[in-house]
Amino acid sequence: MSAWRYRALAADGRSANGVIQADSARSARQQLRERGLSPLQLEAVQADAQGRRWQRISSAELCLLTRELATLIQAAVPVEQALQVVAQQSRRERVRSLLLGVREAVLQGQGLAAALARYPHSFPAMYRHTVAAGERGQLGRVLEQLADHVEQAEQARQRLQVAMVYPAILVLVSLAVVAFLLGHVVPSVIGVFTSSGQALPLPTRILLGASAALQAGWIWLLLAVAGLGYALYRLRRQPHWRLRMDAALLRLPVLGALLRQGDSTRFTATLAILESSGVPLVDALAIATRVVGNASLQAGLTRAAERVRQGSGLAVALQAHAPLQPMLMHLIGAGESSGRLGQMLQRGAQQQQQALNSRIGLLVGLFEPLVLVVMGSLVLLIVLAVVLPIIRLNQMV
Repeated sequence: MSAWRYRALAADGRSANGVIQADSARSARQQLRERGLSPLQLEAVQADAQGRRWQRISSAELCLLTRELATLIQAAVPVEQALQVVAQQSRRERVRSLLLGVREAVLQGQGLAAALARYPHSFPAMYRHTVAAGERGQLGRVLEQLADHVEQAEQARQRLQVAMVYPAILVLVSLAVVAFLLGHVVPSVIGVFTSSGQALPLPTRILLGASAALQAGWIWLLLAVAGLGYALYRLRRQPHWRLRMDAALLRLPVLGALLRQGDSTRFTATLAILESSGVPLVDALAIATRVVGNASLQAGLTRAAERVRQGSGLAVALQAHAPLQPMLMHLIGAGESSGRLGQMLQRGAQQQQQALNSRIGLLVGLFEPLVLVVMGSLVLLIVLAVVLPIIRLNQMV
């Protein structure tokens, strides 16, 4: 039984889209007519070897379907039937189409990991290799661990986004207020004193100059910012410049440590799930290195993976080419010595995630009052520049 994507016309004239399962196109049209739909377009859902980008699903959707698959497979439901059940349960046509395409490949005799590989934009390499390791045995347990990993990564991303919402709004509103004062309020108020020929104080003249520059050259300022952003974007697309820029980022006092800890947390968590699922360490290192966003740290991890391939220990290779946090390095060394590397990596990933959450919370907590102080100081300077001429005028009277 194959999956068919259809576009049909309902009895009331409304258009309907979806995916159904049928043995043939004729059977699919018959099912649509039985539902009171007139088929307009019908095409077979086939796994796309290129993994088209429109088939990408969100992390939340990936976590949900992975957990549902794990539950069904642990209940001894065959893989192709579990895929069909999860597809029917999903409310998103895109997810249904994706799962039915995977099911079609499984029915053709491919393994689950091979079927998922046809959709690389929806199922990353780490996900597929973990499933491949689980197909050797305990697929349900491996999928459950994989769902936990995806869910934890999604929760960490959402916590970061929520933490940055208020500071971002605060900065934007503050900049808008300052721009409005400089562009409209200050010129109209100070214009009264300049028309009278009165000598203005130095802060007021500086503020008038800034206001005039903003009014006359705001479009050039926007173009300069946009040009700088585009130049940085083009430079980051060149491997040599991206490596140098990312290495410079890691040397920054506060941001560098935060970026390093975030990447090391993702690397350790990914390596832990792969190692616990039975993926060979050399392959697991190559896959886990891809989740690291900083090019400089990724290059160091790649050299460490090559050294492990040559027979070196993981802790020794990381210490030589990509040293992580001392606690994490000790846990990796202890895991290699005791033969419990997967457990130690999981413990290290949890510890790193907790430390990262604490550091982000602290920085956000400090950033909010800092923005208030800076913007309050700017507004105070503007108010003083306006009030000083009034005070001088009163003294003259």
